[in-house]
Amino acid sequence: MTLAQVLAGVAVVLAVEGLLYAVAPDAMRRAVGRLAELPEQRLRVGGLVAAAAGIGVAWLITR
Repeated sequence: MTLAQVLAGVAVVLAVEGLLYAVAPDAMRRAVGRLAELPEQRLRVGGLVAAAAGIGVAWLITR
């Protein structure tokens, strides 16, 4: 995986997240509010799972 591919992936994530905020700002505000209420340990586990899934998908795509 090259740096250009990593940056392209980051760009796609930013674009999707930006579209979500543009299309459904109230839903995103509620989602962020719910995230703020979650226990720290649950956020850590969720973040690790999401990171592992992202790395796995990137690995499969670039194989």
